[in-house]
Amino acid sequence: MICLKPGQRTRLIYRMMIYRRRKNERKGFNETDYARLLDAAHQQLGGPIVLIWDNINTHVDALMRSLIDTRPWLTVFYLPTYAPELNPVEIVWSHLKRGLGNLAPCTLDDLAAVIRSRLKQMQYRPDLLDAFLAHTGLITDPRST
Repeated sequence: MICLKPGQRTRLIYRMMIYRRRKNERKGFNETDYARLLDAAHQQLGGPIVLIWDNINTHVDALMRSLIDTRPWLTVFYLPTYAPELNPVEIVWSHLKRGLGNLAPCTLDDLAAVIRSRLKQMQYRPDLLDAFLAHTGLITDPRST
């Protein structure tokens, strides 16, 4: 999540899940995982959250809607059905993946460590996060919000 709060630097809040192809293992986040991420963001940011989200199935299904409804501090707006160019998180992942092109990690854990390190580096570059937001065209000057 790229987070804006007036008077503060732009922040990146993230969680990682490693998929090891084990039997009955989930490949990605489910509604409960997203709810935990939102709860953690709420606690870190210390205020209400206006979330702009894409339309993947776990973001719009009935369980997620009920989880959203139980959080009075959360307001959700959805991006158009397929609009990755409007989602700054897509730009974060694109930027991250470009830097992994010539990497040859020995294990999945090595790759996860590199990804964590690079995401952490992005957390300390609010100007880069501002550029990702500005690139969408939705917010031209993130510092003025």
